[in-house]
Amino acid sequence: MKLIGSSTSPFVRRIRLLLGGSDYEFASLDIYGADRDELRRNNPALKVPMLIDDAHSIYDSRVIARYLSQKMGFAALSWEQENQLTLIDAVNDSMVTIALSKKSGLATDSDIMFYGLQHERIERSIDALSDMAAAGAFDDWHYPSICLYCLIDWAEMRELFDFSDHAPLLELKDRFKDKPMVGETDPRQAL
Repeated sequence: MKLIGSSTSPFVRRIRLLLGGSDYEFASLDIYGADRDELRRNNPALKVPMLIDDAHSIYDSRVIARYLSQKMGFAALSWEQENQLTLIDAVNDSMVTIALSKKSGLATDSDIMFYGLQHERIERSIDALSDMAAAGAFDDWHYPSICLYCLIDWAEMRELFDFSDHAPLLELKDRFKDKPMVGETDPRQAL
């Protein structure tokens, strides 16, 4: 198996953590610079991560996780966990949009409806995820917990959200910081 992605992407990191000690090759690309052409050659959606396994080329982290779950015999996700992933992915997508907009010199805090909607989605979803964490939904180290950990850590690194009013999420991050591969996949190492 070959995982193609960026060492700073929370979507890539979640798959690297899911793979844990599995045997696979990781190709870290500079997806906005020198390696853009390689990304174009491998993924028409221009997204990371991408997994190549035998004759399969899989283009999205959620689909990759489902593929790996079937291939490696991981427990299937419940509908509740699928909904948790929908919230986590919504926050991640909105935060990536904001981060790329800032990198492009756009005023993401302006009174523009598009950015207002992104910030509203982030706030409401983070509130819901924090409530779920307080209720124990992420007490175990499973795929939704991995995804939430990657989101929190990445958002803090990029200074995209202040989690100080969300103690359950900060407690989750602290509880899982020493899990296998968490340190090795820290996106700060790639900066």
